[in-house]
Amino acid sequence: MNQSSVTTFQQGLSSLQQRAKDGPSAWRIAFIQSSWHADVIASARQAFQDEMSNIGLSPHGVEVFDVPGAFEIPMLAKHLALTGRYDAIVACGFVVDGGIYRHDFVAHAVINALMQVQLDVGIPVLSCVLTPHHFHEHERHRDFFLDHFVEKGIEVAKACAQTLRLYRGLAPN
Repeated sequence: MNQSSVTTFQQGLSSLQQRAKDGPSAWRIAFIQSSWHADVIASARQAFQDEMSNIGLSPHGVEVFDVPGAFEIPMLAKHLALTGRYDAIVACGFVVDGGIYRHDFVAHAVINALMQVQLDVGIPVLSCVLTPHHFHEHERHRDFFLDHFVEKGIEVAKACAQTLRLYRGLAPN
């Protein structure tokens, strides 16, 4: 890690710790969502926003960004993290098997890149990017994943709040 990277990480972490002290009502979260299977993704986003509201986040505390697919999420996540405006980034996508094994590579690349963003920038990046073993465009699977993404939206909201509270506790007095 070069000196510039260390400085960027330290600045991000310091900024996060300062803002985290103010609690949920002051948090700013970027929610990046892929456009493929928009109805499934929307169920996760709505559940995330509802749960964060229950936790105390202002209704204006979540800013939503749309990208074409999951592969485009990490670059936007890094750009948003580097702005210093957000306390956390949440990524949401649905990478399905379209009949070839490419989805495994995409999912792996996305998750690795999201991890690298948070390690490089010092801002938590949480993933709600899922890859099912089997998904078919019929009602039973769509209904299952619509419900499943509601659960995942709630889970990522709780993880986000827990992570930000953790950094609030680590902030210098």
